[in-house]
Amino acid sequence: MNTLSASLPGGTWPLGDLTVTRFGYGAMQLAGPGVMGPPADRDGALTILREAADLGVTHIDTSGAYGPRVTNQLIREALHPYPESLHIVTKVGAVRDEQGGWPPARQPEDLRRAVHENLEDLGVEVLDVVNLRLGDAQGPRSGSLAEPFEALVELQQQGLIRHLGVSNATAEQVAEAQAIAPIVCVQNMYNLAYRQDDELIDDLSAKGVAYVPYFPLGGFTPLQSTALSAVATRLEATPMSVALAWLLRRSPNILLIPGTSSVVHLRENAAGTGVSLSDEDLAELDKIGR
Repeated sequence: MNTLSASLPGGTWPLGDLTVTRFGYGAMQLAGPGVMGPPADRDGALTILREAADLGVTHIDTSGAYGPRVTNQLIREALHPYPESLHIVTKVGAVRDEQGGWPPARQPEDLRRAVHENLEDLGVEVLDVVNLRLGDAQGPRSGSLAEPFEALVELQQQGLIRHLGVSNATAEQVAEAQAIAPIVCVQNMYNLAYRQDDELIDDLSAKGVAYVPYFPLGGFTPLQSTALSAVATRLEATPMSVALAWLLRRSPNILLIPGTSSVVHLRENAAGTGVSLSDEDLAELDKIGR
């Protein structure tokens, strides 16, 4: 771990045999509006990726569906050849339609195509971590993941994937995946107000499996909370910084992937997430999701 990584809030966590900073970067916002097409400022997108690496971030989250294929190609242009310490986590299991939707694409042939596109666009021979995206744009949906997950296990056995994870998954699907093959992470929506995975987070922590929450401020319907605003004002911090700091305190296996298309906001998030939360602050914030 370099000294820059050591200065990021939260320290590190293992993804299998890989070590990543708990403060990572989510690349979704680098694509165009609605996560479709190229960014308006391509040079700016490349700059923010290089800035994340310069800050010591060693965990970048992406997907071939972003753009589609746009963010992966930006990552390659900005950072390839990748430092040995940098690890890229991608997702398969959904594509984009002309209306900007996210239809599922979880047939074995869909997943094989997606893995090979990720390899090509990122410029690597092996993908560090591949998450199987389940459910739909409205959230997780119950049902067996055996067929698509076993297809990814086969690609892993072929040497194309180092580690596996699941995203947008129910607790039952996480358990089903673990019964088929080891997983190193679960990526679900979770934040101060949306606490449906509390029990799952604790269970995964005990097993050494990372939990990666997305939409830390509610995503497309931003979290409106007087308690969050009050704590942020008291600490002279942004609501995003406080929400991220709370997640780091929530459990040691939580990895952050805040996304931004602004270098200024990236630096603010990295610095602000290290804000110290008192027991009083934590109690006040904890009431939001209760």
